[in-house]
Amino acid sequence: MHLYDHRYPTVPNATLLPPDALLEDYRQLQKHLGMSRMVIVTPSTYGTDNRILLDGLLRSRGDARGTAVVDGSVSDEELTKLHGAGVRGIRFNMSVGNTALDDLERLASRFDALGWNVQVAPGPFLVELEQRLAKLPTKVVIDHMGHVPQPEGVKSAAFTLLTKLMGNEKTWIKLSAPYLRSKVGVPTYEDVGKVASSVINRNVERVLWGSDWPHPTLAADRKPDDAAILDLLTLWAPEDKKRTLILRDNPVSLYGF
Repeated sequence: MHLYDHRYPTVPNATLLPPDALLEDYRQLQKHLGMSRMVIVTPSTYGTDNRILLDGLLRSRGDARGTAVVDGSVSDEELTKLHGAGVRGIRFNMSVGNTALDDLERLASRFDALGWNVQVAPGPFLVELEQRLAKLPTKVVIDHMGHVPQPEGVKSAAFTLLTKLMGNEKTWIKLSAPYLRSKVGVPTYEDVGKVASSVINRNVERVLWGSDWPHPTLAADRKPDDAAILDLLTLWAPEDKKRTLILRDNPVSLYGF
């Protein structure tokens, strides 16, 4: 999930400028969903300014881990500070390019030494990234189900690559934002659901779930019902044991809760 607060300056080229979405707001949603822990991800809106993330980690009182955004100039001192605050991953967003891919490759060994993962939001570029992702020494989290295109879905080259990456024992797929690629839409996003179910059936121990709250890519009148989005997991993974892995055991292990 993401936090937004008008008190923090946005980068000049920010394309996502949603209303404030505060930790207190998410806590209310968590009560509704029956959850207590979270992974806070610095959104592209703030570039490499992770102050809103650090504030959220501090005020979460141990219930959160963080995924930060840095650039090639980040110092060891800054990485140590982020780690101490609860950061366990670095985000690389291909859609907005807030970190150069060359920087990511150059820094990867330093992230790996900290035990961090690299979260990649590939946009439509997953297939083009195959060789470079495969060479990273770090654990890799593929965001938003790899943006597998529709209607091709499970027959697409992107899906074939997802399943290939899942077999390397260092790649996790995040089930989040089904609305991004769905052509079917609400209430079940059935086309994207087939991708999610297939990923789960192939290797459930390499699958995570994410709310993508507050859904910054959607207009205010198109925000989904978060409970309905979570309930989709009962369709994608009908077995309790699989849902427990996706919602609890896998993230506990990956993010060090």
